[in-house]
Amino acid sequence: MSRPRPITLTLAALGGQGGGVVCNWLVDVARRERYVVQATSVPGVAQRTGATIYYLEFFPEASLPADGRRPIMALMPSPGDVDIVIASELVEAGRVIQRGLVTPDRTTLIASTHRAYTISERSNPGDGRASSERILGEARQQAKRFVALDMAQLAEQNSAVISAVILGAIAGAAGLPFQRESYRMAIRAGGIAVERNLVAFDAGAALSGDNAADKTTMGAAGATAGGDIHADPSSLPSQIGARIAAELPRDVHSTAIHGAARLIDYQDERYALQYLTTLQPFVAIDAARATDTSLLTRAVARYLALWMSFEDTIRVADLKTRTDRERRIRAAAKAKPGQLIQITEFMKPRIEEICGTLPASLGRRLLASKTAARWLRSLTDGREIRSSTISGYALLRFIGGLRRWRRGTLRFQTEAGRITQWLQQLQTLAASNYELAVELAECQKLVRGYGDTYERGLRNFDTICAQAPQLVGRSDAATRLAELRKLAGADDSGVKLAAFLNA
Repeated sequence: MSRPRPITLTLAALGGQGGGVVCNWLVDVARRERYVVQATSVPGVAQRTGATIYYLEFFPEASLPADGRRPIMALMPSPGDVDIVIASELVEAGRVIQRGLVTPDRTTLIASTHRAYTISERSNPGDGRASSERILGEARQQAKRFVALDMAQLAEQNSAVISAVILGAIAGAAGLPFQRESYRMAIRAGGIAVERNLVAFDAGAALSGDNAADKTTMGAAGATAGGDIHADPSSLPSQIGARIAAELPRDVHSTAIHGAARLIDYQDERYALQYLTTLQPFVAIDAARATDTSLLTRAVARYLALWMSFEDTIRVADLKTRTDRERRIRAAAKAKPGQLIQITEFMKPRIEEICGTLPASLGRRLLASKTAARWLRSLTDGREIRSSTISGYALLRFIGGLRRWRRGTLRFQTEAGRITQWLQQLQTLAASNYELAVELAECQKLVRGYGDTYERGLRNFDTICAQAPQLVGRSDAATRLAELRKLAGADDSGVKLAAFLNA
């Protein structure tokens, strides 16, 4: 005769998502349903490097032996012995799978499909984002039953916190032997934002219940890795749209449309027209190959738009004073209409960035002067600017308004020179090794961000550009350059790249 065993549940929740609240609600539910329950937790690390793991075991009082003995419950989940796993974010689902807590013969996995990018993803010089498709594929393979829904989107739609949606997903899909009303009573007993939490709970329960047959509901992509905006391609002037349609290959249209929209948002329409003109030599190169694809033109169209919209102090200040940024901050803070919020910007400009915002001739003189450098160094200490105050907002607005004079700044002229050199090298390489030129175009993704991040990426990029001519004539030239790009993307300090080149 088999002995009854506890029901085991693990919840992986990020800081600020209310995992502890969910845990307390589940304890309340279990006691209402006359279950013995034990809950433990192991805190994760802040700043999105790990979730807090909550572990609960439930045992029915009706199955307790008559002699009064109580079950001895575990303090932490064991691989292969967890019935229900909940991950409040997609990468956390991947982490619990890696730990062996999800098994095909036992575990129901409930996961949110939204993303909150990790520190390693944000700081990677290349595209360090984890593959959502791969995680979803592993989840379907490793779990006995997999239920996925965008919990963050549901919480936002219902003006509630994600903890209520998590509880609803558990009630709808976990298969716990508890009545739905017991969950609702636990929320009421908590006494915090009861009505909003109940609505969010019902939404989570309904959607996860609809997905109970191993279906996946993909919602919005969730948080993004940066604070930049996405320019609206539908607002393109007719002149630019007509040029794209007439002058560029069809498989480049989408990239060019988004690139031109970004550059208009960054500078002006004339800047976008310059972008389209700059693409013409690469259109000719691809046309001469007489193939159905324009790999080089498409790569240049993407990365040229990104480089031409480099993040200088003017761009950063402009983005920080956008109305839509304030709306996003208020939504994230769940601020009510009329409620005041304070926004503090932490800024630490370098001497190069200060001089780069000045007219080119003045900026060069100051950079070359040791006396000026000593004076400017006093301005490079950390600064806290409250953009929610009149003075702080006015300062940032003034800096952002300098975009009309951007073309005359030292930074703009420096970047224009670097872009020209890169484009000339691409044309030279394409004449002898087309695939190598395409790979070098892809290497521009290493040059991103601002400040020290930008400088480190640029050093790696310059190192690879110096290597490219030496690879001409090799049958594996493009593959070799791709290896260098991968090494540079994995280590922005350049240590791995230098070690590989010196080996």
